[in-house]
This record gives sequence, C-alpha cells and structure tokens, in this order.
Amino acid sequence: MTVSATSSATSATTTTSSSSSTSSSSTLTSSDFLTLLVSELQNQNPLDATSTTDLVNQLSSYANFTSQQSINSNLNSLASSFSSLVTLNSVNYIGHTVEAKSDTSTLSNGSATFGYSLSAAASNVSISISDSSGNVVYTGTGTGNSGSNSFTWDGKDSSGTQLADGGQYTVSVTATNSAGNSVLSYTTVTGTVTGIDTSTSTPSLTVNGVAVSAANILGVTS
Repeated sequence: MTVSATSSATSATTTTSSSSSTSSSSTLTSSDFLTLLVSELQNQNPLDATSTTDLVNQLSSYANFTSQQSINSNLNSLASSFSSLVTLNSVNYIGHTVEAKSDTSTLSNGSATFGYSLSAAASNVSISISDSSGNVVYTGTGTGNSGSNSFTWDGKDSSGTQLADGGQYTVSVTATNSAGNSVLSYTTVTGTVTGIDTSTSTPSLTVNGVAVSAANILGVTS
C-alpha cells in the first residue's frame, strides 16, 4: 500500500513524533500502535485502499500486542510477589545454624567449619584454604567417604600462627578416586544465619558474614 504525502499525513506524523519526543520511554505502547493504524487508514490511497485481509491481520497484531503487554505486567507482578514470599520464608532461618552450598566463611572464635560432598569414595583428598587476597594460608588432607564429609579449620596457618577472627576464607577441595578421576560434588559451609540481604532481585541469607542464596541451604542443624 502507498501512503500519500498529504497535509493530514504530515500532521499525523508530527503529532506522533511530538508524542514520542515527550515520552520518557522509547517503548512502543498500545496507544502508539493504534495511532499508527488509524493514520494508515486516514492517509491510504483511495485507488489502492488497504485490503480487508491486511486490515484484519493488523488488527490481530494489535490484539496480540495488547495481550503481550498484559502478560508482561502480570509476570512482573508475580515475580515481585515471589520475591516477597522468599524474603518472608528466609526470616525463619535467622538465628539458626545451617549448612549451605558455598566455599567461603568468616573465621569466628578461632575456627571455621567447611564440608564437601563426594559422589563416590575418594582415595586422595586435598584441602587448601585461602584468604580474601587469594593467598593460601593452609593446606591439609581430608576424609574420603562417599557422601558428606566435614572439616573444621582451627584458624591456624601452615606455620601454626593463629589468624585473627573476622577474616573471610575460601576452601578448595580436590578429591580423586583410585583412577585419578574427580569425585567432588560440591563444598559447603556451616554457620549461623544473622540476617537477610534484599539488595538484589533474589534475597540471600547472611551466614557467617557471607551472602548465601536461600536456594543453596541444604539443612538446618540447630
């Protein structure tokens, strides 16, 4: 279809441009969509008018566009409600000692408890702990039982010096079977939940001063 460059078309174009320039968003709204459709009908060539089929297709597109906007709005509302629900449920963890999938914990009262899960028995398990700067402060060995294993670090570095409380430390576990294949599934930390962080779209729990996703909580020990 050919649109004639009439004064009416110019007026409609100017109005649309003015509306777009004053809008705070560049997103096409349902009102914009309808304005474009009406402008097309007003400025169509009488000798080559829009066919009924094209008009029906355009009206269908408009209906689908409006429906999609409604769905997006409902999904945003649902996501907001879900986030609030997760926050409310997370409150129940405060004050309890939990085990969670993570590799970082804060040294407290001279120790930090870590864990790791193995998919099968390991013949060799090596454990290393690094400070917040990435420096390895401790290396040792651990048990190789299939399933859950725990390790409590006494807060002393490899030379036997007691490190100060408050520092964050990350554990790294290497576990291999007799064939030299890795059997490590994941590492865990154990600590008390002291708060909830809602600064991100997914609320997280504060465990030993470290943010841990509520989805990574494996269990409550006390």
